[in-house]
Amino acid sequence: MASPMPSLLFCLLVLAPHLGSSSHTSFINGGKRTFVRSSDPSVPPTCSPTPSGEVPAAGRLPVMHRLSPCSPSGAGEGQSMLSAGDAFDRDSLRLRALFGEVEPEEDSKAGVVTIPATGAPLAALPGAADYSVVVGFGTPVQKLAVGFDTATVGATLLQCKPCSADGDPCDKSFDPSRSRSLAQIPCASRDCPLMACSRPSSCAVALKKKGAVLINATVVTDTLTVSRSVHADDFRFACLEMGAATTEYSSSGVLDLSRERHSLASRVAVSPDTVAFSYCLPADPGSPGFLSLGATRPELSGRSVVGGYATVWDRASHPNLYFLRLVGVSVGVRHLHVPPAALATDALLEVHATFNYLSHHAYAALRHEFRELMREYRRAPPVGELETCYDFTGLRSFSVPMITLRFHGGADLVMDHVLYFKDPRNVFGVACLAFAPAPAYVPAGVAVVGSMAQANMEVVYDVRGGKVGFVPNGC
Repeated sequence: MASPMPSLLFCLLVLAPHLGSSSHTSFINGGKRTFVRSSDPSVPPTCSPTPSGEVPAAGRLPVMHRLSPCSPSGAGEGQSMLSAGDAFDRDSLRLRALFGEVEPEEDSKAGVVTIPATGAPLAALPGAADYSVVVGFGTPVQKLAVGFDTATVGATLLQCKPCSADGDPCDKSFDPSRSRSLAQIPCASRDCPLMACSRPSSCAVALKKKGAVLINATVVTDTLTVSRSVHADDFRFACLEMGAATTEYSSSGVLDLSRERHSLASRVAVSPDTVAFSYCLPADPGSPGFLSLGATRPELSGRSVVGGYATVWDRASHPNLYFLRLVGVSVGVRHLHVPPAALATDALLEVHATFNYLSHHAYAALRHEFRELMREYRRAPPVGELETCYDFTGLRSFSVPMITLRFHGGADLVMDHVLYFKDPRNVFGVACLAFAPAPAYVPAGVAVVGSMAQANMEVVYDVRGGKVGFVPNGC
């Protein structure tokens, strides 16, 4: 039995209903979301810690965006939102890495574990620090802010000491020497995912470039503590040392929530009344979301899963990822008429990609229908790769059709955040449809459902049952 986590300080946001330079209210009616300008003054978010010593009794953790004043990774309001161009560049890095478009590093023997081989890999992991939770590693517990990912390939990643050859301090790193429950994994063990090891006594590898060591990666086991009631003994993760320093505002690692057998999602104890995990990504960086492990099924606690559950499809090339079969798309109350062969794609649920990517045929049909329903509004020039843009400057109100993605099994993902605002704090400015055609490096027959589509939606993962459901207004 793991020792309970020490006091976990998390943040309670004191928020005005509307943030930013354009206070507004909004409501949903007839398949549209209407934004109305408000004269009420905006109040910036503030952060208050919970009483000292309070620890979540269940496995429900606050999720904070890196721009939140409560962000455990320390970014707060000192950083800015990504531009559309930067967000696309980050999506490109992420998707290329997932689908094998990144060239392997020299002398890399990482095998089935994908370890980012750059000078600062945790910082370079696209989106790794956008959403953070605080968990504990080791005995006694060392609390660290980490991201979480449903599409990792092989392991939880954690920055560990030493962080540099010259002993530079790295306060956001795990110190293996302080944990009495840490255990090495022999290279010959079936739990070692590396193709070859730098030494036989441990599952370790040195990633090199031009003869210089970039990272020492050692796969170990230790206790992971989420809350007083949720912990995992002998939890496997990759300790990244030396060149694995994070940036000032990045998280200390990434929790693996994939379908891989060593992931946290696979280790969570479940019953017929619970699912492995669910999360809700906050729609506004100043608002909190949550990550719930061993969560009660929403239908047993009075929350509605829209349309039922979607079936998770196996894709041989990426067996650990969550693919859903996309079978229908609606814009407002209108169903798109797209040939089944062009629409039926494996849609990847992606936390770390911002935008949504459809087949060229499906995207063209969606774009046409959306433009038809938005004819009354002034068009704006494209913003980066986003080509369907509008200028709402000076308006008192405007309405945007909601977009629904329908999946095999009956689940509906009803998106009420379909626009990417050039200035997210000002909805009465320039905004663009947050969809694009799938780029060439995404395999044929694959669509991507990014974080914008999932915003303010509780996404429920029944890993053992092979199902995913969506609960609207989740956070």
